[in-house]
Amino acid sequence: MTDQRLHFEEISVGMAWETGGIQVTEAHLLAFAGLSGDFYEIHMDDAYAQKLGYPGRVAHGILGLAMADGLKNRAQTQLAAIVSLGWRWRFTGPILIGDRLQAGIRVTALRPTRHADRGIVTLGFELRTQRGDVVQEGENDMMVHRRTGGATGSAGQPSHPAMPR
Repeated sequence: MTDQRLHFEEISVGMAWETGGIQVTEAHLLAFAGLSGDFYEIHMDDAYAQKLGYPGRVAHGILGLAMADGLKNRAQTQLAAIVSLGWRWRFTGPILIGDRLQAGIRVTALRPTRHADRGIVTLGFELRTQRGDVVQEGENDMMVHRRTGGATGSAGQPSHPAMPR
């Protein structure tokens, strides 16, 4: 079976794609609150959120980031990712229960590493609602495999992976 994911040398600055979508539900908010321990009123109490001028409860910002990462990981365009190295992220608008989120992703930078079997890709994100509003945006640095320059095992994975530095 051939690995169809994009490897470092197959990626170029400016490449862009859209993800599928996901609808934010009350269950997402409640599960995330339970997981994170963040029961702040704006996420849990419609009346409180409405008093602040929102139509209802607002999703946790970090939930939006997690959903953006999940959308990336389910997109038709797949990178041969090893590990995420970090995020630079901004919350630019509210995410509400019932919103359908979709991400636009663009490759903004590439750089080799000192390891011949991997490189670093920077992805720019716009997380949008069904109305086209950008509610979050930012960048994600990812370490990805190269097809060349490293010994691989039978599953196409490095036969002796090193920890990222």
